[in-house]
Amino acid sequence: MNGQKRADIRAGLKVNIVLKQDQRSGKLTEGVVKDILTNSPSHPHGIKVRLTSGDVGRVKEILS
Repeated sequence: MNGQKRADIRAGLKVNIVLKQDQRSGKLTEGVVKDILTNSPSHPHGIKVRLTSGDVGRVKEILS
């Protein structure tokens, strides 16, 4: 799954996100979702989340 639909994402899921500073390179950061920050039901660049590590970025892949 690509992380563009809010309904597919919930706290506790393991995901790959792209951080703001990594958008140009496309470098992914793996972590577990703590909070969902995007309010709309979908977003073309991925739903914005906060990981348990405190990193904030847009979901590119849902791993589990």
